[in-house]
Amino acid sequence: MKFKAMLSAAVAAIALSAVSAPALAQEQEEESARTLDAVVTVGTRVANRSALDTAAPVDVVSAETIQNIGVGELNQALSVNLPSYNFPRPALTDGTDSVRPAALRGLAPDQTLVLVNGKRRHSASLVNVNGSIGRGSSAVDLNTIPSLAVGGVEVLRDGASALYGSDAIAGVVNVRLREANTGGAVQASYGWRETEYTVPVIAPSTPGVPDPGRSVSRERSDGHVLTVAGWKGYGLGEDGFLTITGEYKDQNHTERSGYDHRQQYPGSQPAAEAEINRWNAWTGEPDLEQLSFFANAGYTLGNGVELYGWGSYQDRETVSAGFFRRSRDDRNVIEIYPNGFLPKINPTTTDYSALGGARFNWAGWDVDASLGYGTNKMEFQIIDTLNRSIGPTSKTSFDAGGFETRQLVGNLGFVKGFAVDGFASDLNVAWGVEARREAYEIFAGEADSYSNGGVLIPIGSGGCVGDAALTPFAIANGGCATASGAQVFPGFRPENELDEDRTAVGLYLDLEANVTDKLLLSGAIRGESYSDFGEALTGKLAARYDVNDSFAIRGSIQNGFRAPTLQQQFFTTTSTNFIDGVPFDITTFRVDDPIAVALGAKPLDAETSVNYALGFVFRTGSFNLTVDGYRIDVDDRIVLSENLTAANVRDYLEDRGFVGAGGGRFFLNGVSTETTGVDIIANYTFPETDFGKFRGTLGANFNKTEVTEIPEVPVLSALSPAPTLFGRVNVLTFEEGAPKDKFTGQLDWEHGPFAATLRAIRYGEVLVPGSSSATDYNLSPKTIVDLEARYNWNDRITIAVGADNILDEYPDAAPLGLNSTGNVPFSTYSPFGYSGRFVYTKATLNF
Repeated sequence: MKFKAMLSAAVAAIALSAVSAPALAQEQEEESARTLDAVVTVGTRVANRSALDTAAPVDVVSAETIQNIGVGELNQALSVNLPSYNFPRPALTDGTDSVRPAALRGLAPDQTLVLVNGKRRHSASLVNVNGSIGRGSSAVDLNTIPSLAVGGVEVLRDGASALYGSDAIAGVVNVRLREANTGGAVQASYGWRETEYTVPVIAPSTPGVPDPGRSVSRERSDGHVLTVAGWKGYGLGEDGFLTITGEYKDQNHTERSGYDHRQQYPGSQPAAEAEINRWNAWTGEPDLEQLSFFANAGYTLGNGVELYGWGSYQDRETVSAGFFRRSRDDRNVIEIYPNGFLPKINPTTTDYSALGGARFNWAGWDVDASLGYGTNKMEFQIIDTLNRSIGPTSKTSFDAGGFETRQLVGNLGFVKGFAVDGFASDLNVAWGVEARREAYEIFAGEADSYSNGGVLIPIGSGGCVGDAALTPFAIANGGCATASGAQVFPGFRPENELDEDRTAVGLYLDLEANVTDKLLLSGAIRGESYSDFGEALTGKLAARYDVNDSFAIRGSIQNGFRAPTLQQQFFTTTSTNFIDGVPFDITTFRVDDPIAVALGAKPLDAETSVNYALGFVFRTGSFNLTVDGYRIDVDDRIVLSENLTAANVRDYLEDRGFVGAGGGRFFLNGVSTETTGVDIIANYTFPETDFGKFRGTLGANFNKTEVTEIPEVPVLSALSPAPTLFGRVNVLTFEEGAPKDKFTGQLDWEHGPFAATLRAIRYGEVLVPGSSSATDYNLSPKTIVDLEARYNWNDRITIAVGADNILDEYPDAAPLGLNSTGNVPFSTYSPFGYSGRFVYTKATLNF
């Protein structure tokens, strides 16, 4: 949607507020009862400022709201409640199936900073290198935090690098942990996918030829999920607390494939799966088993010093699939898998953190000092697979190695109010320092996971002497080649191993005051120094003018930055690709690798941004409306290049002494984007009626991104033809890979022991880009409806039943011509996944 349309929507919202105001004022409660009046801790360092009184938009998602969904993931809860927050659920993307990225305002997942109780959270070790939204990014995994541990979430929809440092280009998500010194609850939920979907298939009478009039419908009852969780609050002294939360989740995978229309076996055996009624693929939700713990504590000493801290642990094991290898596939060994095989990726992720701190008063300053540590480790096991180059003696499971990130952060902050003549409030002065050490490690897998055993795969008509495992199809075409490592995910090699670290130190100053009763001004400046790429200086100016008690205008301008992650600087892995029948080692190079340098790679620099925001707040009684327009210009975005494997690139490398190098890809700066949009949020608490209490929320986001510059490397530009560094698919993914617009609506109802939540989310059009416009296709707008009903059996027991996606909506299936296997009908670009209706029941015992 054009920005003109976004502006029209904002004007319409203003008109709605003006027309509605008189009637609302007569029938609603006093202003103090309005929603979104919660005190926030992001976007301001002034104590006791509410979400509707800030100079920047802040959404507050309550713990209750987070609980009232079926799919119990924190990222999922935020995505269905916040119109500018998207959480697609990709599949067939290796480790990304396990650690799925989320995005705010259409920007990259790692351009949103995540805090826990105001402190920086460590990132996941995974870098997304496959074809999903967020390719090339490495972000925080919010799903490491169990939902019952959350007391609420604040989402600052504004750049905040000057306040919090790197990563806050799009905004900030602050998870506030539950604080309780008494009480507790145990909750058990069980749900599954009860669904039916339809996909086009190839007509079996003409194998390989799409038949537009033919389709197949499948009824599925799968994806069963059992979750058992609980929390308990303990008192520590008179004012202290310790809140402990635990959660266990066991999830079965979903399977949403179509018939594989390719010939499965050599010779005259059945042509396609449709003729043998077999489904050979997985695509959808992974198998998952995870155990999570979170503890949050606070204690006040006799001298007024407040101690606080928290710790977390999660162990997550997932299983997701790659693409099916048919019996007749050259990559198969018939002696091991006579019917072909579906290789699976089985990562185990271990995540833990600990933080301790103290708040106290020193010489009139409120001081906050803390030290925190976090780590995320991902170890890959590849199962139901083989190493083709070893032949019939190959193992079928492999330890493929993995990677780990570590972060140590120390903070020291000071806040004090100073009386200033003529100001309506004290001048709030906040300053402080943050020191951070980050580390990234890659460790190799077992030898068979990456090695080459020498058994050859025939390519031409001559066959290969001594290879007893050749397929008839391959022998008919003759020739020889070989591929290294475990199928679907070759292990990390010893030459990939590394353990790198860096340090960063930041110093900030933040000023805020009500200059008059109506005018709030704030400004911040921050300087950061990194041991690897240098320095960054950011600043922010924000203002808010209250025209009257009901209407206020707010805006800001600021610059921001995002430091390159260690994953982007040092991730490396190698796999064997066949190019014109010849095997080449294709590598994702670290930027300082000699081959990458020969191809033009340079040390990564920080991304930089300029953010503009202008909006308003309208409130009267129990109604409030916020409309905020924004523009975010980002320069030097860090992206993963295309695979540079063309013949002239290989010749170029060989001429420089890199004999046998097949080329590869690397991270680089150079993409510039311009993002414009409007956020609209409205809340209304209806007057109580004989039918009960009603509370409604409406939201909308209109977002457009344009790529204004793509990277160039002179040494590659000189080649003829010049290889593409950042191609059409990646450009269009930035521009149209997220919904053009998104609308959310929620109605909560309470009456006696009964309660219910009705929610609807409309996702706008999404483009699935192809290599040319002829292979593009659109995912049409879809509306997902969720419904949950609750019954309070007594003061202690609550029973809930519900369904997410109760109407069983699916994204549009890919045209058959673009689904080369037939068994991957749905795109990972779908903003709501493609697993269909999820029905569930939930019981909670409070004590």
